[in-house]
Amino acid sequence: MEKAIIVKNIVKKYKLYSGDKERILDLLLPKSYGEDFYALAGVSFEAEKGDVIGFVGMNGSGKSTLSNIIAGIVPETSGSVQVNGQAALIAVAAGLKADLSGRDNIELKLLMLGFSKEEIKELEPEIIEFSELGKFIDQPVKSYSSGMRSRLGFAISVNVDPDILIIDEALSVGDKAFAEKSLDKMKEFKKQGKTMIFVSHSIGQMKRFCDKILWLEYGMVKDFGPVGEIIPKYEKFLNEFKKLPGKEKEKYKEEAMKRQQEALLEKV
Repeated sequence: MEKAIIVKNIVKKYKLYSGDKERILDLLLPKSYGEDFYALAGVSFEAEKGDVIGFVGMNGSGKSTLSNIIAGIVPETSGSVQVNGQAALIAVAAGLKADLSGRDNIELKLLMLGFSKEEIKELEPEIIEFSELGKFIDQPVKSYSSGMRSRLGFAISVNVDPDILIIDEALSVGDKAFAEKSLDKMKEFKKQGKTMIFVSHSIGQMKRFCDKILWLEYGMVKDFGPVGEIIPKYEKFLNEFKKLPGKEKEKYKEEAMKRQQEALLEKV
């Protein structure tokens, strides 16, 4: 089958500083200041065209970082990402300009994507109708709730008809009716054979919608495979992890971070 996404050994490193002084010293002096933090540590996976892949993992596992790298919003530190087609990221406030109105954001986003003025004029009413924002469409986005920003972002992205759709927690805010409407739209895309990445804490949505699951843990791939195989393992892990006392949870994290460092050393 044709590959839609090929991710090879992606590493994403950030610097954590104790204050502005340390940040400035790191810029000016040859000695390295600050603590290295690896959001991703050698992540690899492939998506076939038409795959719907769910990203799961506890907070801080790297799901959103990986989504942003695949969407081309954040650069990787090392490794490679091949995306065959136009990708659209749907996340709360992703790519929206707070000082502009919803309508102005629609026009700006479409211009950036290469749409002509005539195409924008044709698409704009459909986007506004899907967003259900009504009169708020002409208010500045900074006055929107997180649910309203999510609606606008979702409405723009699904109506530009991307080849690859990346949904990062965009259905976790707002009302249930809009979430259902959005899932229906995603089902349409699925029938059309579009590739989708779905990031959500809702196991129910994952079961209903995804074909495969990528389980991330502290920046590494814990498991990858069919939804019916991975989700039961992940649910079992979550249930057991929640029962652990605080010290045991911290010990688990320390051991996972140690494995991360060992994995990174192997790649050097």
